[in-house]
Amino acid sequence: MEALVNKFRRLINSHQTTFTRGLSQQINWDARGICIEGARGTGKSTLMLQHIKAHLPIEKSLYVSLDDLYFRQNNLPDVAEQFYELGGRNLFLDEVHKYDDWQTAVKNIYDFFPEMKLVVSGSSILALQKSRADLSRRILHYHLPELSLREFIALRSGLELPAYSLTDVLTRHGEISLQLQEQLVSPLKYMKEYFSYGAYPFILEGEADYFMKINQLINVIIDYDLPEARALEIATLAKLKKLLYVISTSVPFQPNITKLAEQVDTTRTRLLEMLHILEQSQLIHNLRSAAHGISLMNKPEKIFLHNNSLIAALAEGKPETGNMRETFFLSQVGNSGAIVTYPKEGDFLVNGKYLFEVGGKKKSQKQIKAYDDAFAVADDLEHGFGNKIPLWLFGFLY
Repeated sequence: MEALVNKFRRLINSHQTTFTRGLSQQINWDARGICIEGARGTGKSTLMLQHIKAHLPIEKSLYVSLDDLYFRQNNLPDVAEQFYELGGRNLFLDEVHKYDDWQTAVKNIYDFFPEMKLVVSGSSILALQKSRADLSRRILHYHLPELSLREFIALRSGLELPAYSLTDVLTRHGEISLQLQEQLVSPLKYMKEYFSYGAYPFILEGEADYFMKINQLINVIIDYDLPEARALEIATLAKLKKLLYVISTSVPFQPNITKLAEQVDTTRTRLLEMLHILEQSQLIHNLRSAAHGISLMNKPEKIFLHNNSLIAALAEGKPETGNMRETFFLSQVGNSGAIVTYPKEGDFLVNGKYLFEVGGKKKSQKQIKAYDDAFAVADDLEHGFGNKIPLWLFGFLY
């Protein structure tokens, strides 16, 4: 126990609270059980440590990572009991999926120590999703997405700007853009930076190794996280990497499932399963028609990498501008909690109501002008007019 406490104290001392993710204000930290889900690299560990440092008594709190070698020989419930007997009341368990039968351990800790608050987190979204049914009565689930443009600006410049609802952006975008630009001198400059370096908080460690870290992150997800959550053969892992590469070099990717299966040397059914796995791992986004639903066996109409940084890291040469614009819109709107589907006309249908066409500043509403609640979303535009909205504003939804 003393070794765990010493590691925790060193970590706390090394973490700053100058920038915190927006999710931190949305979590009900008073709940007895909390689970924070999110892809690798999004900042879950930092979020937990920052909350302890800013809001909890250190002597009654403990953060441990369950991939620590300590837990190869020590039982988690026993550690929780020792901590509780020493007066501990706030237990934070990171990389929780690394502990064998962690669901049972978490349930026992929750049930046997009713005065202790429990926060768990992990990078293997697939593994955590499997636990939702078992722990749903005990644990509140929250999802930490990649950085929004708003959060990226705060991280890079220290400028804290408000988030807006989708309804506000659609109905008050002219007023909002003027308000934001009273403090934000160059939103387009930050958005161009975001296209390359904006998705993951480890940009704080510098740009030089950013893309290398993304490639390492992809390898860890496919080589380690997925096999822990699914029974996957080594050959399948290689095919998942090949599939991701094929998607990353296509602009944009509207899949022919039969041909794609041939490229990856697999069956149509297996390919659809692989696309589902990559989406659950938050490496890609499968955009489907609302009419066809999200069934595993329904092929996606379009496939996007999950964020702009993945495109910048994987694309050979200069990433295609249209793909970057559409990926930005999809990631920002989707991460805000809206439901995005593929429409008959235009690029995106949001919440089954709002139709969007995404392009450059000369983008018109020609293709969608016959529809109510239709909007042109334009890059390289600081201020919009009417139903033409600057693309950068959709980075302020969370």
